Amino acid sequence: MPRSLSTWTPDEGSSERMGREGPEILRFGKEILLAEAEALRIVSDRLDEQFEHTVELILGTIELGTGRILTCGVGKCADIARKITGTLNSTGTRSTFLDPVQAVHGDLGLVHPHDVVMLFSHSGESEEITKLLEPLSELCSALIGVTGNRESSLAKRADIALVYGPLEEVCPLGLAPSASSTTMLALGDAVAFSVSRARGFGQEDFARFHPAGSLGRKLARVEQVMRHTHEARIAPDTKTIREVMAQGTGRGRRTGAVILVDDTGALSGIFTDSDFARLIARKGEEWLDMPISEAMTRNPLVARFGSRVGEAMQQMSDRKISELPVVDAKNRPLGILDITDLIGIAGAAARKKAA
Repeated sequence: MPRSLSTWTPDEGSSERMGREGPEILRFGKEILLAEAEALRIVSDRLDEQFEHTVELILGTIELGTGRILTCGVGKCADIARKITGTLNSTGTRSTFLDPVQAVHGDLGLVHPHDVVMLFSHSGESEEITKLLEPLSELCSALIGVTGNRESSLAKRADIALVYGPLEEVCPLGLAPSASSTTMLALGDAVAFSVSRARGFGQEDFARFHPAGSLGRKLARVEQVMRHTHEARIAPDTKTIREVMAQGTGRGRRTGAVILVDDTGALSGIFTDSDFARLIARKGEEWLDMPISEAMTRNPLVARFGSRVGEAMQQMSDRKISELPVVDAKNRPLGILDITDLIGIAGAAARKKAA
């Protein structure tokens, strides 16, 4: 039975080996990263007008409105192709992965005459890919070949050949895709981001495609996560502290602050539970019957309707506050952001940063 990682402790021999080999392992790992980075630098220097043609072709396909970018690859190149499809979709360019094996067994039916197919093959001679060149050229509007071999079947048959040239794999055996697969991934990202930049794809667009997770919540509008006025504590600033603190709370969990408004309904201040506790500690109960306007924080920091949750969270972090009123263009309160509602988002972001 294999030993459990949680309970296994290295024997004397393995401890000695790890002590001896640890620095060597770290050095080798750094060398691999630097070698792959060097491969990207080399390919960056080799980039030519074919890259521009690739981006322009994709932009033209998008403008037609009916075309997509189909990505295709086999083995490790299939993994790269799927990732580029994800990047294209998330940045506003419709994309689908075309499995080369399934394609020759009927999936070619999903190819539209306005589609562009982007084929990934380091050698440019993968059998599964070369078999598709003839039928795809008849079914789609154009083929883009991403390969390291300028003389390959893929490079010669493609309408645009995005050739990154020969690279030495950083695998110790010189066999496993490493520098080549990293290069393909980076080239695909460069194409996707160049297309999105040319289209003026911005945060607003990105947010529409990422509604879930901590990223989606940070990109959401404040009105989507705030407690609305019927869930918040709101009171006229002419009332006493006793009257305000004694009034009932809105629906849902109690917020840690009261939003105060003037006689026009505009925000005039905010009074927090911490403010109340400090007053009682310093002055006792005689302060309870003073107008709350004398104790509130005037012109508090606010979030504007339509602003991003991430921006509001940054404001709250910078100023070390737990509540943030949300107001409209006329400074009328629409709701409040409470830190307890944002803890999940902030925690996920912190864990992601730490990782």
